[in-house]
Amino acid sequence: MNAPIVKERLMRRVQGFHDLRLDGIDDLLCRANGATVFDIGCNRGRVCDDFYRNGAVRVMGCDWYEEGINTARHWFADCRAVQSRFEVVDLTGGADALRKAFGSDTDLSHDIVLLLATYHKLIRAMSTSDLSQLIRFFGNKTSKYFAWRGYETELKSLDHDLGRAGLKRIHTSMISDIQPAAIWARF
Repeated sequence: MNAPIVKERLMRRVQGFHDLRLDGIDDLLCRANGATVFDIGCNRGRVCDDFYRNGAVRVMGCDWYEEGINTARHWFADCRAVQSRFEVVDLTGGADALRKAFGSDTDLSHDIVLLLATYHKLIRAMSTSDLSQLIRFFGNKTSKYFAWRGYETELKSLDHDLGRAGLKRIHTSMISDIQPAAIWARF
């Protein structure tokens, strides 16, 4: 006798559609060849996969969503042309939580750092000063480009915190149907 099939109800975990995640900032994919990428709030690693398919040599990401991190780990286990690492991290613990999860890999810099549809969640869970410290931490780990998608009201704080990390906003896009996007660069 066969065991009954239990159907798990899957939950949608992104705003809009996956194809829109990079809408307005997809020029970064042209700069992925040979690049290292860190995705803050990477969910299941789909955006890291886009960068891998465009030539990234190392992709890393964190999220508090353990099932998504496991999915990313499983997916990238089969991708031998790229180094990958995905860790469960509660970012409300700041840089210390990242150090605990990533160990010495926390010291790595990344050509491209992504913060897509995550900042507004952190605002609700962290003090303003702790969030500023976390954004500056990631800004200091960015060697070329920092990309963001979120709410327009977040831009002023990001400009300030990323500016303190030596980055300048070079691109803002309002074209997306889901949220505006921006890119900061190191000069």
